[in-house]
Amino acid sequence: PPQVQPFLPQWLAQPKLVQKSIKDNLVPIRDVPGIHPRLLKKLQMNGIESFFPVQAEVIPAVLRSASNGYLMGQGGYRPKDICVSAPTGSGKTLSFVIPIVQVLLNRVVCQVRALVVLPTKELAQQVSKVFNIYSDGTGLKVVLITGQKSFAKEQEMLVQKKVTGYCSLADIIVATPGRLTDHINQTPGFSLTQLRFLIIDEADRMIDDMHQNCLNQIVKAAFQVENDSGSNMLFQRTKPGPVTAASSCYPQIPLQKLLFSATLTQDPEKLQQLDLFQPCLFTSVYSEKKTLGDGTETEQDTNKKYTLPEGLSQCYVPCDLNSKPLLLLHFMLKMKFTRVLCFTNSREASHRLFLLVQAFGGVAVAEFSSRLTPNERQRTIKEFEQGKIQLLISTDATARGIDIKRVNYVINYDVPQFIRTYIHRVGRTARAGEVGVAFSLVLRIQERRFLQMLNDAGIQDVKQHPVKGNSLKLLVQRYEEALCKLEKTVK
Repeated sequence: PPQVQPFLPQWLAQPKLVQKSIKDNLVPIRDVPGIHPRLLKKLQMNGIESFFPVQAEVIPAVLRSASNGYLMGQGGYRPKDICVSAPTGSGKTLSFVIPIVQVLLNRVVCQVRALVVLPTKELAQQVSKVFNIYSDGTGLKVVLITGQKSFAKEQEMLVQKKVTGYCSLADIIVATPGRLTDHINQTPGFSLTQLRFLIIDEADRMIDDMHQNCLNQIVKAAFQVENDSGSNMLFQRTKPGPVTAASSCYPQIPLQKLLFSATLTQDPEKLQQLDLFQPCLFTSVYSEKKTLGDGTETEQDTNKKYTLPEGLSQCYVPCDLNSKPLLLLHFMLKMKFTRVLCFTNSREASHRLFLLVQAFGGVAVAEFSSRLTPNERQRTIKEFEQGKIQLLISTDATARGIDIKRVNYVINYDVPQFIRTYIHRVGRTARAGEVGVAFSLVLRIQERRFLQMLNDAGIQDVKQHPVKGNSLKLLVQRYEEALCKLEKTVK
């Protein structure tokens, strides 16, 4: 039966695209609007002169959402929740640390206003370190709760009992789920009713069943009614709902969720559990400089979901399983293709194909896989760019997002399963205004699905490029010898 495609809500279907390539899109810190001079100074003291693309997009968005002071969203509206899907190492931590410290700079009373939940102690320590750097000298108190200190000690760090009642000792809490839940349930005077920011980092791990309960408890604690005196009624929160005269008569502290993840789930049901409010998604996961224009939202033109590089021509070769290796050799030896990047669907397939081409001889070939150390990868790319290697065999995982210069041809030795993978692969050639050709070797049994997949994505200019059996015959004998040779070495 055909698979049912889940319906993607609009915010997931049309995210704000963030440039994927970090180095080419650094933004000088002074060019990002609205950052407090005090924080600019701190950034420079820490050797940061430019923001990564994710930071340059997300920092102003969070600041805007709190532009009327942290009690109100923009124009008195509740601020939108923010989701950020960006690769590891793209600067997610600073994207929330900077705006949160800035928004809280003017706070008068110490209350828990920002809570960051992370799946592991190491991550929590790392994040609290960054918060400490940027909140240093501001009077803001950052407390780390991961169970590394005794429960009683943590309680002393969180609240203090006074004659007038409990008071908070933390403005910003960085915590792991288990310990946090314990404090919500067992620490007298620990209150989240003034929480303004809830940051969930590595959100996909946190949405898993184990931690879902923790997130529910946080939200419940945040919307609890405080019962000690009538004065708090002024700021009592109601769960978000339609704005009515009654619900808008007193100001409310909005609770804004910021989710960060390298692989933010696309599963609407999972996201549903997070109960997000008019979320806005920033993603650099599908965008690729050449595939999606200039990082702005692509025009929603129904049959043009992806823009491919201008100089790219696409062909497919109908074939059967046995002729695939022969076709590759035919392209390299008879058609004299140079600078070819060839994709397989698995590490094993890529290794085997590499050994086979090597055994056949006559082609300067290398493999590019997760087996290689980073240094070996750099060296391989360099030799490819210098033309010492003519054929580079790779898997998606390894080549994803790497800018390899002067690729003339991309060959899909195995047809990719998803359109995103196809876009990523063929986008390795025809970069920066150059021309390039993509060939896909398509088994007859895959042909219909392959063309349908491209068609659904609005890619219609893929030409059929049949190769006659006769042109492969000449290679067969030498190919079979290579196979024998290979079987021996494998044994």
